[in-house]
Amino acid sequence: MKLINVLVLCLGLYAQGQNSYEITGRVLSENQGLPYVSVYIRGSSLGTTTDDNGYFQLSNVAPGSHDIMVSFVGYKTIKKSVDISEDTKNLTFNMQYDDSLDEIVVTGTLKSVSRLESAVPVEVYSPAFFKKNPTPNIFDALQNVNGVRPQLNCNVCNTGDIHINGLEGPYTLVLIDGMPIVSGLSTVYGLSGIPNSLIEQVEIVKGPASSLYGSEAVGGLINIITKLPENAPIVFADTFVTGWGELNVDAGFKTNVGEKATMLFGTNYFTYNNKIDNNNDNFTDLTLQDRISIFNKWDFKREDNKKFSLAGRYFYEDRWGGELQWNKSFRGGDEVYGESIYTSRFELLGDYELPIDEKVNFQFSYSDHDQNSVYGNIPYLAQQRIGFGQFIWDKPLEKHDLLFGAALRYNYYNDNTTATLRPDEVTIPSLFVQDEIELSTKQNLLLGLRYDYDNRHGSIITPRVAYKYKPTGDDIIRVNAGTGFRVVNLFTEEHAALTGARDVIIEEALEPEQSYNVNINYLKKWYTKKGMIFTFDTSVWYTHFTNAIIPDYDTNPNQIIYDNLDGYSTSKGISLNLDALLATGIKGSIGATIQDVSQTENDVRTRQILTERFTGTWSLSYKHYPTNITVDYTGNLYGPMRLPLLGDLDPRQEFSPTWSIQNIQFTYDGFENFELYAGIKNLLNWTPNRGNPFIIARANDPFDENVEFDNDGNVLATQDNPFALTFDPSYVYGPNQGIRAFLGLRYSLN
Repeated sequence: MKLINVLVLCLGLYAQGQNSYEITGRVLSENQGLPYVSVYIRGSSLGTTTDDNGYFQLSNVAPGSHDIMVSFVGYKTIKKSVDISEDTKNLTFNMQYDDSLDEIVVTGTLKSVSRLESAVPVEVYSPAFFKKNPTPNIFDALQNVNGVRPQLNCNVCNTGDIHINGLEGPYTLVLIDGMPIVSGLSTVYGLSGIPNSLIEQVEIVKGPASSLYGSEAVGGLINIITKLPENAPIVFADTFVTGWGELNVDAGFKTNVGEKATMLFGTNYFTYNNKIDNNNDNFTDLTLQDRISIFNKWDFKREDNKKFSLAGRYFYEDRWGGELQWNKSFRGGDEVYGESIYTSRFELLGDYELPIDEKVNFQFSYSDHDQNSVYGNIPYLAQQRIGFGQFIWDKPLEKHDLLFGAALRYNYYNDNTTATLRPDEVTIPSLFVQDEIELSTKQNLLLGLRYDYDNRHGSIITPRVAYKYKPTGDDIIRVNAGTGFRVVNLFTEEHAALTGARDVIIEEALEPEQSYNVNINYLKKWYTKKGMIFTFDTSVWYTHFTNAIIPDYDTNPNQIIYDNLDGYSTSKGISLNLDALLATGIKGSIGATIQDVSQTENDVRTRQILTERFTGTWSLSYKHYPTNITVDYTGNLYGPMRLPLLGDLDPRQEFSPTWSIQNIQFTYDGFENFELYAGIKNLLNWTPNRGNPFIIARANDPFDENVEFDNDGNVLATQDNPFALTFDPSYVYGPNQGIRAFLGLRYSLN
């Protein structure tokens, strides 16, 4: 019987071989053979790549109807259905460039324009970029953007902000759909609650943008653009877990509500409740968190395609870090140290185009942020409310593209610190105008001016000029110059002022900071005959600050001193980016930034603390179409930065080492509507405790019960405290999380 089965099997295999076919053909682009293109039969393991002249051959193809897929990075994928009943030969596929490579941006000029045509250099990052290294929040997702660094500000509660070109987080304005809804207090905690699945793209402008966006857009801005409801999947979900026990879930759906409205609903949930102390200081290496964010966006159909969209978001987070034996019964006490933060905020934003002949939009936003925090036995109770509205009139004329705007911003801030004896409440009206002038077919000049009135500081005027020269269709030179200003709310921005034992000293009434910037940018795209696409983007910049407010950790190691700098500070550097779509199917990018950020006071020049000299980022992606597997390798590199020591006896390193975080991910998308992904984060298992005796000073005595002081308040070196230290968790420059695996699943129904 077994012999008969073997014979039947052999006959079947022989018959199958006799009834298999061969498919041959060629893939072209602009009448040139395109090499290394993936050609495969959908739903099977049969696949190949074209040769140097674009020819391909598929063998052992079973008879019947098949979908032949032709795919290559930088080009639109082609699907051709073929009914195979005899040898199929000489098929021809003509591939076209993917126009989506030329992104549409709005952040630089408040108008929707091609990135290549914008007079202001804007960097654009799509969801595909962030999927290469999945993260539970947009804060972590920015770690692979050149010149942008998520900076942790506390070893205990792990809060942070975003640095652009070496400038501190308060100089970065974060927008959602163009609205200044995340700023000050909410920047510190609010970046964690935007569901990644709802992001259409992220646009980044480096350098002052106060002429359009007002205060806080001094060092640059990040605009998080959410999906339009009609463009979102019907149902989507994305969830992953890590080896440390982190769980992140994104989910949502869209639906039509009646005939004139489309609604998009999304939610993000993140939880981590695993106490890990790999550096053995009895403090959690990563804060424990429970976070939920709910997002709802509506798009309404109106006559003449006039725009009306409305969105809202609610965010709640409960996070804590501290000694391993801490629980909520110790909250606010002085027995066991912990930093516990309850955050509740809601946001509303909208865009309404007026029903008139002219293109006039009314844009508005409102956010309400409530924070209940304790840092050991120090409470920090704060409320921040920001209301914003502006009219924008877009008026194109021959050779001129005009934009007029009138804005009103309401700021309310109150906390329980001595710095805020009464609520800080101010309404700031603004007017701005912008004109982009077409000098010739190759040259454009953009002029802008903004006027703000703050009753605390008077009138503030911020001009701007941008020049674009496009000698060829693939070369662009841009020169931008402008000013910026920032009105300071100290405790909404400086977490170090609230944690640890340092005293906060404010030596004078703080005046607004002013900045002057020039940026020169060159962008080049080129296409090879073998189907490779390269984009080279480089910028040099110089920013000069007056009235800069920089925390002084050096004058007295037991204090943080804040005042307006009696001098100036500068930020200057060069950045380079190279994106490549290679003929081998590899998609890669590499970026580098070299910068010098310093301050000069009384003719003494000092390098800014917690600012790296150089950074590097890279990503490599390759998809093997026959197996439906994509490999992503991402990483970053940071140069040394000066760190806040607690005195001459502090044994910790004054400068951080050069360090790198690297990740790898494998994604399988062979299932319909599903993607399965897995990988390893922090492949090098790097953590900042390497080479240091400890990271948190006096972790064994967080309430400084055994610290002795002299009559002037200086710490004395004793047998119990030989380095003359106080408890201080502000010596932080990188995450404490080591190597860890992750596993995730995505679902999308279009």
